Amino acid sequence: MTDKPAAAPHSRPLAIAAAVVTGLAACAVTLQFTGATKPLQLLDPGAVVRWGIPLTTTVFQFAAATTIGLLLLGGLLMPEGKRSARRFRTGRYAGWAALIWGLAGIAGVLLSYSDISGVHLGAAGYWSGAWDSTWQLELLRAPAITAIAALVIAAVAFAGVGRGGQAWLFFVSVVALFPMALIGHAATSTDHDAAVNSLLFHLIGVAIWVGGLLALTLMWSRLGKGAADVIARFSVIATWCYVAVGLSGLLNAWIRLGGFGGLDSKYGVVILAKIVALLGLGVFGWFQRQRVVDRLRADGGSTPARSAFVRLALVEALVMGVAVGLGAALSRSEPPVGGESELKTTDRVFSLTGYPTPPRPDLARWFTQWSVEWLFTTLAVVAIGVYLHWVWRLHRRGDRWPIARTICWVAGWLVFLYLIDGAPAIYGRVMFSAHMLMHMGIAMFVPILLVRGGVITLALRALPRRHDGTLGLRELILAVVHSRVFAVFANPIVAAVFMLGTLIGFYYSPWFDQSLTTHTGHVLMVVHFLLSGYVYAYSLVGIDPGPPRWSPPLRMLVLLVTIAFHAFFGVALMTGTTLLAPDFFSVLDLSWVADPILDQQRGGTVTWGAGELPSFVLAMLIAYEWYRQDEAEGRRAERRADRDGDAELRAYNEYLSSRARQGAGNKED
Repeated sequence: MTDKPAAAPHSRPLAIAAAVVTGLAACAVTLQFTGATKPLQLLDPGAVVRWGIPLTTTVFQFAAATTIGLLLLGGLLMPEGKRSARRFRTGRYAGWAALIWGLAGIAGVLLSYSDISGVHLGAAGYWSGAWDSTWQLELLRAPAITAIAALVIAAVAFAGVGRGGQAWLFFVSVVALFPMALIGHAATSTDHDAAVNSLLFHLIGVAIWVGGLLALTLMWSRLGKGAADVIARFSVIATWCYVAVGLSGLLNAWIRLGGFGGLDSKYGVVILAKIVALLGLGVFGWFQRQRVVDRLRADGGSTPARSAFVRLALVEALVMGVAVGLGAALSRSEPPVGGESELKTTDRVFSLTGYPTPPRPDLARWFTQWSVEWLFTTLAVVAIGVYLHWVWRLHRRGDRWPIARTICWVAGWLVFLYLIDGAPAIYGRVMFSAHMLMHMGIAMFVPILLVRGGVITLALRALPRRHDGTLGLRELILAVVHSRVFAVFANPIVAAVFMLGTLIGFYYSPWFDQSLTTHTGHVLMVVHFLLSGYVYAYSLVGIDPGPPRWSPPLRMLVLLVTIAFHAFFGVALMTGTTLLAPDFFSVLDLSWVADPILDQQRGGTVTWGAGELPSFVLAMLIAYEWYRQDEAEGRRAERRADRDGDAELRAYNEYLSSRARQGAGNKED
């Protein structure tokens, strides 16, 4: 029997329609207030383009959020009802939302080209120019990539995917937002990386938060008795999103305003309006949603309780619509702080990397230089906080967790913070030797500490198990560690070849140059080598559940071969005379790097030397496990001998005696 709807069908899309209309209205009013749609004196693209870009952006953001929210609901939050097609509906609705997302993105690209070039829509040469410029200019290429990803998501969703497929599409759709963070106003500021990272957190947080609420409203009448559990799960996610949106929004606003002084501008007034909307949503949403969940559970999903959620969702959607509309208008309005810095023309390092030239390195500066990389700093802080929360959860219920594992986990992320925010990262932008110190630490030393932290085991013990067939964090972790893909990559030989192969491929390919000059290349580098190093360390000394572990002798053999090849790579750098990334290092002209080739050879020494200590630690851990296995086998043999009177030894002695008697008989013959 299907779950009985508790609300009229027409009430389901009400919140989405109200949010979109409110967002468009708020966007239009804000554009008029900031004067962002005034005609340009030169190369004016026309009123359609001036008004169309922010309004299309509003539709783009709502469609993206609705897609992400529906996939989150269908893949991770919503249980399947008896003989219900609710998950099929979430996939179909997500497909339509993704289609609108992609089409709005394409429309935005075409309008933006007209805005940049001053060529009116449909004029002679417009289409060929738009096509060529889309792949040449980041301002057009980024939304085009996101739009194409949205259309692919729509095609897969329309094909009909189940719980697992929708979960995968959810993560893909979140990743598809990353290019949009590269083209915001603050992304052109002096602190480019901080602006990009804060905008990325803001976009993802808003999309999941707004989209999740709209998806709940759209599917509300079909959730049945599981509505309370679904809302409770979404409330946890919404809380994380609220924190991410609030903090990232403040950081991004600070960068665009240039401090408190910019608050008296029209741009600052709109920022204050967004802050008020955010605070209202936080206070109102927190208290009211908790009451709705309690009423739903207490009343068994009665009609009054369900109607209370619909009213709450409608009010929240209206406020969220205002916030999204304000944000879309801000993306078109000029901030008080100009995007270009004078360092662009006076500092060669800044023109190449986006960072000012660091001071001459000395012993003190290797411990005092610090520049926060917000993306990975946030990752490290959250990883430590969540781990300690899980340990505390075990402690509260009377379970114990080894303190050594906690120390390893926290120490690993603290070392990572130093490598990514401290002197290795700052000087690694301009010195090959410092770059190799950062790289070797991230790829070889940090993963050992993280692996020995046993975070997977801790998560499986601390996280609650879901009994309704949905995919929670615990279920996702189990699915990953027991998947065939992980089994392949966690094979010690595959892990070692992958890590060494990509190490060599990275430095002898354009990726190395991209990691030095672009934020995206740097992020991909750090993520890749942290993950590849983690899987390699896991395959050798991991303590978490997963694929069958190889015997210590075989793992030791793999380690020794890996050490040899790693040393060969270090020696190749030490003796090499060809400069890597020559278009970058040869033009820096740093007074304290007299010879880039010599610094590169020092980097080879760092590669060789820095790889020895982690390899020694891995060897000691494998040897210790080997020793413990032999010791345990010896104790088992002793206990077996005590039980059966050492039958195995007596049988062996009798065998030797029989052979001796047989030999003596042969001699007599």
